[in-house]
Amino acid sequence: MKISEVIQKMKQYHRGIANGKPIDDAVTRDQILYGNPDQECTGIVTTCYASVDVIRKASASGANLIISHEALFWNHGDHTDWLDEARNKTFLAKKQLLDETGIVVWRDHDYIHSGIPMNGGYVDGIFHGVMVTLGWEKYLCCDPVRPMVFEIPETPVKEIGRLIMEKFHRTGLNMLGNTEAKVRKVAIASHILGGDNDMITRIDQENIDLLISMELIDFTVSEYIRDSAMLGMPKAILAVGHFNTEEPGMEYMVSYIPKALGEAVPCRYIQSGDMYEFMTA
Repeated sequence: MKISEVIQKMKQYHRGIANGKPIDDAVTRDQILYGNPDQECTGIVTTCYASVDVIRKASASGANLIISHEALFWNHGDHTDWLDEARNKTFLAKKQLLDETGIVVWRDHDYIHSGIPMNGGYVDGIFHGVMVTLGWEKYLCCDPVRPMVFEIPETPVKEIGRLIMEKFHRTGLNMLGNTEAKVRKVAIASHILGGDNDMITRIDQENIDLLISMELIDFTVSEYIRDSAMLGMPKAILAVGHFNTEEPGMEYMVSYIPKALGEAVPCRYIQSGDMYEFMTA
């Protein structure tokens, strides 16, 4: 099967509807970011970010297609003209590596968030994978189309942190708020980047105890959670990071690729890895 066929079958497997409209292949972020798709697929690697190390490992495994959730060249639309014009050294070296390995990189972002088939409907493939990895299916308390809020048995914050580190293959994570508290209601928060009044209102009105956060700044929600904790409330944040939170969804993809393609193609997940190293006193 050619790589172009693999990509087309993966698109067809997803729901392909975003914001009530079919995903437009002319403008979606889900493009072939690099390489020649008109070649036989020797193997597939799924990952959150096609880093230099992921490319090297994919090539060593015999794969020539990387399905990446995020961009390849460090900007949301994966524009490279500015890098080419500046003769950016890291860009040129990464490009050379891709040329030498013959790897094709296809981004699956909008399609996987649009939904994968599940129980007669569609669910967000990334956050469904996160839920399954944590083993929290029976605790879901929101629309399963986007499973991001859970009512779990009362559990210490640090125990949940250890669970995430184990299941997400992490070496550490940041915590803030009342980290000694026991919590019940847990929500995955996507982008806390400022202008977060609605999120603060949700935490208060929906009695959310713990946030598992992707991006997180020091202002807004972080300040609110710290003040809540100082007032004795069981409020905390486990700051996992954007890529590291979404990685389980790309690992989960390996389980349904054979069904999506209708035939067996060698497939494996390669983790992008911890975004940060953790130094303690």
